[in-house]
Amino acid sequence: MFKSGFIVIIGKPNVGKSTLINRIIGEKVAITTHKPQTTRNRITGIKNIEDAQLIFVDTPGIHRAKTILNRYLVDTARDAFTDADLILLLVDAGKEPDDDDRFILESLRDMSLPVILVINKIDLVKKESLLPLIESYRKHYSFREIIPLSALKGFSIDRLIECAVGLLPEGPQYFHEDLFTDLSERFLAAEMIREKLTLLTQKEIPYSTAVMVDQFKEDEARNLIHIQATINVEKDSQKGILIGRRGLMLKEIGRRARLDMETFFNAKIYLELYVRVRKNWTRDAKWLREFGYGKENRSS
Repeated sequence: MFKSGFIVIIGKPNVGKSTLINRIIGEKVAITTHKPQTTRNRITGIKNIEDAQLIFVDTPGIHRAKTILNRYLVDTARDAFTDADLILLLVDAGKEPDDDDRFILESLRDMSLPVILVINKIDLVKKESLLPLIESYRKHYSFREIIPLSALKGFSIDRLIECAVGLLPEGPQYFHEDLFTDLSERFLAAEMIREKLTLLTQKEIPYSTAVMVDQFKEDEARNLIHIQATINVEKDSQKGILIGRRGLMLKEIGRRARLDMETFFNAKIYLELYVRVRKNWTRDAKWLREFGYGKENRSS
């Protein structure tokens, strides 16, 4: 009997969804930062074990969205439900359920899918605080299982996988056993660049940038990949900050991204970065589609 299915990871921004999927898969398929709303697209990670294939889907944080871009992020997370066989609701062990958590729970109320409550970051709290937290969540929803764990430290990950397999249906092997993601190399390269600029910049800049890979050219004989990418921003002032004095900020973003790419792609990377202003692109439906933030682009 072979089991398989799509397991959608949902939760508020910054609860550790990307860290969890990277830990489960054993590869960095999702970028991670300490800043909320880092994930913008559906990120797929494939876990192959004996007699089962688990397809984990990382989603943007669900929240009460106001801007066009943020509404897209929430819609992306909710649309993932339609393909799901199982949902993991990830919450922070150090926080009682708030309005945003109740907003997410309300989104699940009319669904017949099994839901596992995953309480993350247990390495940061005292064990005796977990029981009251579990009771608080039980009042709001009837979960199939509740699993406290630490995605960062790897605590109880095996238990989560075992529990997930038990709730999945019998099914085919959707992906070849050698694959750990279905994301394109261009997409992964763009995300590595966006991760570094998110870590290195402050205030609104991480949320006002979109990275597009214009060229991804492999030279197999030299084990070299030539990548050209453009960082799009909303304002001239943001362009100046990203480039930095004497170009130092852009060089540091490129240096860090290149090192990650060389490890991930196991090749030498020649990376060229450019910065371009697209006025108010986060509020312009045309540019949102152009930069991949539209329903027709969500699997790219």
